[in-house]
Amino acid sequence: MDFSWFPQYLPMILEGIWLTLLLLVISISFGFVLAVPIGLVQVTGPRWLKWLASGFCTVIRGTPLLIQLWLLYYGLGSFFPQIPWIRQSFLWPVLREGFFYAALAFTLSFAGYEGAVMKGAFLSVPKGELEAARAFGMSPWTVLRRIWLPRAFRIVLPTLGGETILQLKATPLAATVTVIELYGASYQVRQDTYRVYEPLLMVAAIYLALTYIITRAFAYIERQVPQRR
Repeated sequence: MDFSWFPQYLPMILEGIWLTLLLLVISISFGFVLAVPIGLVQVTGPRWLKWLASGFCTVIRGTPLLIQLWLLYYGLGSFFPQIPWIRQSFLWPVLREGFFYAALAFTLSFAGYEGAVMKGAFLSVPKGELEAARAFGMSPWTVLRRIWLPRAFRIVLPTLGGETILQLKATPLAATVTVIELYGASYQVRQDTYRVYEPLLMVAAIYLALTYIITRAFAYIERQVPQRR
């Protein structure tokens, strides 16, 4: 084992860890925000919205994330440059970067999986609690905000922790669209130093540490969120 290359590549590795965590935070944050209405409309929405949300979840869960990422990167990424006003807009520096398409693909993927989970969580909330809230004169929005969504969130917390870990382990796919995240940094080390096992062991150890931190964080959150409101 030879880790003499580590000090030289430490800045790139730290940058890779930062990009990995940034992709993770962006995708689970925006993905969960999308998952809540996707799950809710499958329970309460009109039929056409139910079909639309259900179809979105089916497509996302039924196709590989790598294909979704490539379709966005090589599809939208090839289409946007052909539109002059996009190339001249302030958005172009963002839209030409692989990070944008990776974040978009991961966000949509997380929303698709969690949307199906949120549907089950909304259905798992006892109807008696919702009827009691309505009997007290609460508006539909108040019932959702104070009763239904908090209870569904508590139900979904264990699954949300597992999905977050899976999302973390999916971030190496971003390296296929020129994003030098943690795995991409290790690949660059292998290319430069011809060391194969050491960079991979380093990446495995870092992912293991991040997984442990996420697991403990969600365990702490579960202890803080009351079982019933």
